[in-house]
Amino acid sequence: MLRPRSIRTRYTMMATALSLLFLVTIGVSVDLATRYRVEANAFEDTKAVASQWSAAVRNGSVPHTLPAMTRVNLIQIVDADGHVLQASKQAWNRPPISTVHPPSNDRFQNITSCEPGRGCVLLMAIRVTPAANSPVVYAGLPEPSILATCWLELGLFTCIVLILAFVAWITWTLVGRTLRPVETIRARMSEITGSDLSLRVPLPPGRDEIAMLARTANQTLDRLEIAVKQQRRFASDASHELRTPIAGLRVALEDAIAHPEDVDAQETLRTALSTTNRLEAIVSDLLVLARLRASDPEPPEPIDLGALAKEASTGRIDTVPVHVNATGDVRVSGCRSQLMRVMDNLLNNARRHADSSVEVTVGSENGQAVVSVTDDGAGIDPHDRERVFARFTRLDDARRRDPGGTGLGLAISREIVEAHGGTLKVEDSPRGARFVMRLGAMTDSGRPGNRL
Repeated sequence: MLRPRSIRTRYTMMATALSLLFLVTIGVSVDLATRYRVEANAFEDTKAVASQWSAAVRNGSVPHTLPAMTRVNLIQIVDADGHVLQASKQAWNRPPISTVHPPSNDRFQNITSCEPGRGCVLLMAIRVTPAANSPVVYAGLPEPSILATCWLELGLFTCIVLILAFVAWITWTLVGRTLRPVETIRARMSEITGSDLSLRVPLPPGRDEIAMLARTANQTLDRLEIAVKQQRRFASDASHELRTPIAGLRVALEDAIAHPEDVDAQETLRTALSTTNRLEAIVSDLLVLARLRASDPEPPEPIDLGALAKEASTGRIDTVPVHVNATGDVRVSGCRSQLMRVMDNLLNNARRHADSSVEVTVGSENGQAVVSVTDDGAGIDPHDRERVFARFTRLDDARRRDPGGTGLGLAISREIVEAHGGTLKVEDSPRGARFVMRLGAMTDSGRPGNRL
C-alpha cells in the first residue's frame, strides 16, 4: 500500500477517514431511530382508531360507513369469514386490507401489509372478542414516504458528503497553514551552504513547536558558523605556522646537498633537529586542541588546587624557583589531567618571562576557587592581554626567550578553563605578568559553587 509522502495529505486523509467513520455511525443511528420513531407513531395512531371502533362494535353502534377523523383513513370491520361488514370511504372498494386474524390470546397485532400496485399499509388488527366468530377491526394508513422511499438515506448521504468535504477542506487548509513556516524553513535551509553560513531561517510568531524549531535551527547555525570560522582561521594559522619551519628546513637541507663543501653538516643536522622538535610541538598542541573540541569530557573528580599547584611546581630544579601559597582547602570538580596541563602551561610561561621567581597563590573568593600565577618579569602591555590567548600568537619577548615555542599553550589553557566553566585572564600586577584562573569551588555538599 502506497503511503502519501505529504504530511498535509496524510493528515487530511486521516481526518476525513475518521470523520467518515463517525458520520456513518451517526447517520445509520439517525436513520434507524427515525424509521423506528415514524413507524411507532403510525402504529400508535392506528391502535387508537382500531380500539375506538372495536369498542363501538361491542356496543352495537357502528354506522355503515365509518368516518375517518384522523390520518388513519383505512378502516374495515371484517367478520370471521373474511367479509367486509363496515368500512371507511377509502376502504370500501377494496378487499380486506389484511388476512391476518388475531388469535383469542393475542387480540392486538401490528401488521405491515403490502399489495402490488397499492403499496404498503401500516395497520392495527384487533379481535373484537375472544369468541370464535368474532369480527376483526383493521385500522391502517399508507406507509409514510419516509419509510417507503430512500429519501431519508439519500438526504443523510448528502449531508455526510458535504460534511466530509468541509472537514477535508478545513484540515487541508489548517495543516497547510501550520506547515507553511516549515516549508519556508526548508527552503531557507536549502540555500545555506558551507561557504555561506550567514543566512538564518525566518522566525514564525508565537512560541509553538515550529517557532522553537526555528529558534533551535538558528542557534545551531550560529554555533556552526562560529565553529566553521574558527576552523578556517585555525587551518589558516596552522598552515602558516607549519609552512615557515618546513620551508626553513627544506632550504637548509637543499643547501647542504647543493653545496656540501660550504655547509657544516653537524650544524645543519642540529638545525634540522631543532626545527623537527618545533614541528613536533606544534602538531602535539594541535592534537590537544582537536581533542578538547571533539572528544567527550572525562568524568569529573574532586581536585585540590593547592596540591595540584605544588605538584606542578616541583620536578624542575634548573629553572626559576616557584613559590606556592595555598590558603585553606580549595577544591574544584573537573578533569585532573587537563587542569594539570593548564597549571604546567601557566608555570612554564611564567618561568620563561620571570627574572628571578614565580609566585603562585591559591585561595577562594565569593564561592570561587582563584589561582594566580605571577612572575617578576617585564609584564604584558594592557592592549596585548587578550591577544596572548589567541592561537599562534607570540609576542616579541616570547620569541626572543623561547624561539621554539608554538604559541598555543595559553590558547589551550583558556579553552580548558572555559570548558570547566571558569575564566582565565591577565590582571593587573605591581610587577610582571599576573595570570588569574577562576573556577567554581566545591561546597561542603560536594557540588560546584558559583561559576563565571
